[in-house]
Parts: sequence; structure tokens; C-alpha cells
Amino acid sequence: MAGGGSASAGDLVKAGAAGVAADIDAAFDRLLAVPDDARARLYEAMRHAAIGGGKRLRPLLVRAASDLFNISRDSALRVGLAIECIHVYSLIHDDLPAMDDDDMRRGKPTVHKMFDEATAILAGDCLHDLAFEVLTDEETHPDPFVRVELVKALALASGPVGMAGGQMMDLEAEKARFDLATVTRLQNLKTGALIAFCVEAAAIMARLPYEARTRLHGYARDIGLAFQIADDLLDVEGDAALAGKALGKDAAAGKETFVSLLGVEPARERAHMLVEQAKAHLHGYGAEADLLRAIADYIVERDR
Repeated sequence: MAGGGSASAGDLVKAGAAGVAADIDAAFDRLLAVPDDARARLYEAMRHAAIGGGKRLRPLLVRAASDLFNISRDSALRVGLAIECIHVYSLIHDDLPAMDDDDMRRGKPTVHKMFDEATAILAGDCLHDLAFEVLTDEETHPDPFVRVELVKALALASGPVGMAGGQMMDLEAEKARFDLATVTRLQNLKTGALIAFCVEAAAIMARLPYEARTRLHGYARDIGLAFQIADDLLDVEGDAALAGKALGKDAAAGKETFVSLLGVEPARERAHMLVEQAKAHLHGYGAEADLLRAIADYIVERDR
């Protein structure tokens, strides 16, 4: 499936995502068992945010990249779980009144609406911490050097030179006019860094030398940008009921996006170009890369 095949790409991704989503939900259910003490509300808030809903694209990417190197499904799942911990923590904090002030996420009330702001902050903090607890466990990988590299890479992807730095730029975007290069930099950090880690993690677990990861880095960079352009298009053209969250907020806040800077059709063309470029980086891989190719296609075809 080296080509475009949209229907088969969507079917392959949806089938893979459904299996991964069930595994991730089961893992969160075990990890976040509610204690019979005064912390119960905190655990309930984490469960509300983490279990059910969401595309689970990131753990699916870990599994797909792990297929290239015959990484065990258990190891791929645990790394995917750690990434989802980071992703969900970021959503909880992004939804707070001090940030994006959202009422709905994944089709249900945001954590600060369902519980309260203090509980939401703590729930996000704890999910952030749990990510690294998962990565440092021997069950994730038997080699301690691999585990340390995973921890370092995820810390970089989620901190000031990654996702959190991108979120800061996003907040500044409400007060400044960003050009295309700056918006691209913002999204490479806010969205792209964590997506890149999903692919990088498989290479780390396979002990692939850094210099041998160039094609995987290129794939991850291109699908990260394509994903954000698709999100920007959905923000303009999408259905809020399908998305499970409010749409049109970037325009209302006066933020520049790929769509506002390029226009709808040029942005769509750029997203498709990035997808084809991403798949070209997988040249040389066979059927073991089919899911990665399908994910690239699906990113620009999804409706949520």
C-alpha cells in the first residue's frame, strides 16, 4: 500500500486505532484504580480525562513504527501509554480558563468543568508524572539505557523545546501577527514534537543509531505538519459534534493558522504534498510500513 488508497487507508487505521484504544483504556483502568481515601476525586478526574474518547493516534503511531523493528506489542503499548499520559495532561491544562478556557473535550465536559480548576491542575500534574513512571519500569524495556533515552526524548518533546514551548507560542499568537515560518515553528513544537517522539521511540527501543533515523525523522516531521493543517481545516470546515469540542476558536482569537495564511485550498494542497513526502521517506520499507503509510493518508482524510 505504497500509494494513496484512501478507503483502505481509513479502514486499516480505524481497525488499528480501535484495538489500540481498547488496550490503552484497559491500561489506564489498571493504572488509575480509584483508592478508598481522600485522593479518590483526583483519580476520578484523571480517569474522566484519560479513559474513552480521543483518536489514540499517538500510541497507534508507536505501534506502527514498532512494526518496522519487530518491537513487542507490550513494549509499544507501554510507550504509547506514556505518550497518552503526556497528551491528556496537556489537554487538561490547555482547557483551563487561564489557557484556552474550553468547556468540552472529546464530547464530554472538560475536567475543570466536571470537577474544579484545582483538581484539574493536579490531575494534569499527576498524568505528567505517570508518563515517566511508566517509561522507567522494566516492563517497558529490559535495557536501562534504552529506558533512560526514552525518558530524555519524551522530556524534550514535552517541555520548553517541545510541546510546552509551542503552547507558549500559541498563547503569544493572540497578541502578535505570526508569519508562516513562525506558525510552522509553533506547530512543529506544540503538535509535531510529541508526534515525532512516537516514531523516535520505536527507533530507540530498536537501538537504531541516531544517524540511521533520518528517514523516520522526515516522516514524523511531515505528518506532524500535515496533521496540524488538517486540524486547521477542520476548525474552519468541520462539525463540532463530530470533533467533540468547540471549533472556530483560533479565528475568534485572531490567531494566524495555516488556513488563514495560505487559504483553504492551498492549505489542503500543502497537507496532501506533506503526506506524499512523508510516504516517500518510507521508501525501502515493505509491508511492515503499511500502517505508517495508512496513517499518513488518514491524517488528511479524517473528519475529527
